[in-house]
Amino acid sequence: MFYEMRTYTIQIGKMQTYLKHFEETGLPVISRYTTLVGWWYTEIGELNQVIHIWAYESLDDRIKKRAALYQDPDWLDGFVPKAFPMLEKMESKLLIAADFSPIK
Repeated sequence: MFYEMRTYTIQIGKMQTYLKHFEETGLPVISRYTTLVGWWYTEIGELNQVIHIWAYESLDDRIKKRAALYQDPDWLDGFVPKAFPMLEKMESKLLIAADFSPIK
């Protein structure tokens, strides 16, 4: 199993708007393509960040599912136009679980 950790920095003052939009509009769409492992936002340290982790069977699976997401009109027309302007920075990391990890 492969995990993708995405960290987004949200514009100051837009966190609650972003969270609501993602929960109501983005999550139902992206959940058609991958499984949410966890979703957090920062309270201490670097503020105005959301961190979410998604599960994929393989790198090929991720490529295929992300490509399908980027063709989905609900994503492109319903989520992206409102969400992306609220973002200041996006970061993505591919995580591979160690043999001893409780999540594999």
